[in-house]
Amino acid sequence: MSLKDRDKKHLWHPLKQHQTHPDSLAIVKAKGCILTDEDGNDYIDAISSWYTSMFGHCHPYITNKVSQQMQQLDQIMFSDFTHEPAVKLSEALIDILPEGQNRIFFNDNGSTAVEAAIKMALQYYFNKGEKRSTFIAFENGFHGDTFGAMSVSGLSVYNGPFENFLMKIHRIPVPDGKNTSEILSKIERIISSESIAGFVYEPLVQGAAGMKIHSAEGLNDILKFFKKHNILTIADEVMTGFGKTGKNFASEYIDTKPDIICLSKALTAGLVPMAITSCTEAIYKAFLGDTIGKGFMHCHTYSANPVACAAALATIDLLQSEEIQKNIRHISESHKMFQKKIEEHPKVKSVRNLGVILAIDLNTTANRYGDLRDKLLAFFMENGVFLRPLGNTIYIQPPYVIKDEELHKIYDVIQDALLTL
Repeated sequence: MSLKDRDKKHLWHPLKQHQTHPDSLAIVKAKGCILTDEDGNDYIDAISSWYTSMFGHCHPYITNKVSQQMQQLDQIMFSDFTHEPAVKLSEALIDILPEGQNRIFFNDNGSTAVEAAIKMALQYYFNKGEKRSTFIAFENGFHGDTFGAMSVSGLSVYNGPFENFLMKIHRIPVPDGKNTSEILSKIERIISSESIAGFVYEPLVQGAAGMKIHSAEGLNDILKFFKKHNILTIADEVMTGFGKTGKNFASEYIDTKPDIICLSKALTAGLVPMAITSCTEAIYKAFLGDTIGKGFMHCHTYSANPVACAAALATIDLLQSEEIQKNIRHISESHKMFQKKIEEHPKVKSVRNLGVILAIDLNTTANRYGDLRDKLLAFFMENGVFLRPLGNTIYIQPPYVIKDEELHKIYDVIQDALLTL
């Protein structure tokens, strides 16, 4: 019996309606940018498996570092102990994180990184004797699937059944370069009647919304406003972090830096799960005191897992290498050339690019999980490219190690797909 058929007996896949889409493709091998299924077919991983495997699958430098660590120390609880990989990773991260970050808290995934950030913000004010229970977030943002992360997310396709159970959130538009004054006026009205604990945002690029890119200058003005009014700012860099936007972190494009940053996905290059919530020293100090209750009573069993730390350390080494930085610049330039080639296509509404991210909005409307998305996904896979459209948006976010011929095959298959519409 094939893996695909065995899968149907017991497994429940995420983001999937099994009644209408019962099959799942069985992948048996991944190397570099290539995924291989159980029938021997190859696919270029054009989205780095949800933006995680940015250095390619099974990168030998990362796997060797992880293998060495597995033979030295595999797992130890982090509440009462520490270890070299965690200490070394904290030092390496602080060296490359945006200015102001000084404390590292370990989590398991992107959602829990955001969840911890929300709890940090709430308890920060609680410890100071202030009751603040409301957050501000962008419209159409996505921050994860745990309850706090769902609350600050704005895509109801994921959160619909849970809307009545979520925290109170005020939503504001993303800055487009023209609407900043209107956004600031709206924020001012909100904070005049609400005690706001924090502003949660995806810096510059809203991933799940369709790789929507907003104004760095406008975002900077918004962040300055929150800082002025003593409201914590929480940057969700789970998708944007570790080089995808052309800089190590999207927050580097913005002068005003966040108080808290959430990291995951490419943090460990897709090898093992891990996430981090970093913060300023001022936030950390608000949790110090004589009683245990003032501390941050939040924990994950696999916090600072040594093997995951080893993967993250290897990832940072690669990110800082001249080879990878050169590749990032090259991919970005290639995207720009393809953008010029395709943006006048009659089936294309708009194209945008930042770093290794390229997004194409088709000149049509479509549901996120509708017929158009299914048709495009099937076409891409039949032609050996794994692209996962978001409604009428096709986006590319390839591994940094992609070869020119692989990258241009992605472009060619997208152009061929437009002929089928």
